[in-house]
Amino acid sequence: MKKTLVFGASLNPARYSNLAIRRLVDSGIETQAYGLREGEVSGVNISNNFDKINHIHTITLYLNPKRQEEYFNELISLAPSRVIFNPGTENPTFYSLLEKNGIEVDVACTLVLLSTGRY
Repeated sequence: MKKTLVFGASLNPARYSNLAIRRLVDSGIETQAYGLREGEVSGVNISNNFDKINHIHTITLYLNPKRQEEYFNELISLAPSRVIFNPGTENPTFYSLLEKNGIEVDVACTLVLLSTGRY
């Protein structure tokens, strides 16, 4: 399966990143999460430590473009196959960096991809 990192994960059940974790788990997709506050959502631990993140196929972003920049190198170093830019996270500068590193850029909504079976 496409082990996924939800980046910008929130403990707040009203946030889309939280819903994404729940839907990924419900879909049987192995999920890791990174956020500012540690905690747990649907059995997935939200970490604020990159050392606990490994073997990621897909990163789904829930972090605005201004805040992404400080994480460019760490995210690229995870060597994912693709990065999904959810609505509000679009970042052409980051697209270029990812593509130069052979990482697919997908400007889409993780929740829509899951609900339509195109994840």
